[in-house]
Amino acid sequence: MDQHLWLEWVRSLRAISQTGLHYSHDPFDSERYQQVRDVASQILQNHSNLSQQETVVLDASDLGYATPKVDVRGAVFAGDRILLVRETADAGRWTLPGGWADPNETPGAAVVREIEEESGFKTRASKLIGVYDREKQRLVPSYPFHIYKHFFLCSMVGGCARASVETSEVAFFPEEGLPELSISRVSEFLIHRCFAHHRQFELPTEFD
Repeated sequence: MDQHLWLEWVRSLRAISQTGLHYSHDPFDSERYQQVRDVASQILQNHSNLSQQETVVLDASDLGYATPKVDVRGAVFAGDRILLVRETADAGRWTLPGGWADPNETPGAAVVREIEEESGFKTRASKLIGVYDREKQRLVPSYPFHIYKHFFLCSMVGGCARASVETSEVAFFPEEGLPELSISRVSEFLIHRCFAHHRQFELPTEFD
C-alpha cells in the first residue's frame, strides 16, 4: 500500500475525530468520534514504529478544530553562503535552523528564536520566502499530521556561532557545496529557493 495513501486516511480520520470531539455536546456522538480516533491510532501503530502510548500522547497533544502544524525555517546568509546547523538527531545531517512555532508567538518571532537557539546568531526576519505544504515537497519520513513549512529570509544582527542540545555544529555553505541534508526537514530544492530570494529580494513570496 502506498505510504502517502494510508497516512492521508489517518490524518482524515484524526481530523474528523478531533473536530467532532471539539464541537459535539452529545455523549453518544462523542463516543463515536473517540472510536474514530481509536481506529486511526490502530492504523498508525500497525504501519509505523510508534507504540500505543506514543499514539495516545500524539492524540492528546491536539485539541479543538484540526488544523495543520506550523514549522518555521530561517535562511541566514554571510555573503554567498547560507547558514546550516548539524542535527544531533537524524544521523548528524544538516538543515536550516528552525522548528515548531509556539502558541502566542508570531511566525517572525518563532524563526528568530529558533535560529538563536540552534545556531547562536541573533537575526531579524526580513522576508517570507514561501509557505510550503510539506507533503508536496516529498520530505521523508511523512508525519501523521499535516504541516505547513514557512521559510524566512533573515538578516544577521549579532551573536556568534554556538552549538546547542539540538545541534552539534554551525557553519556556512555555498550553494554548490551543500553537505548531506536532513531530508525530513529541508530539501535541496528549498535551499536553492532560499538562495534565489537572497540574490533577488524582490521575488514574490511562494506558496503551496
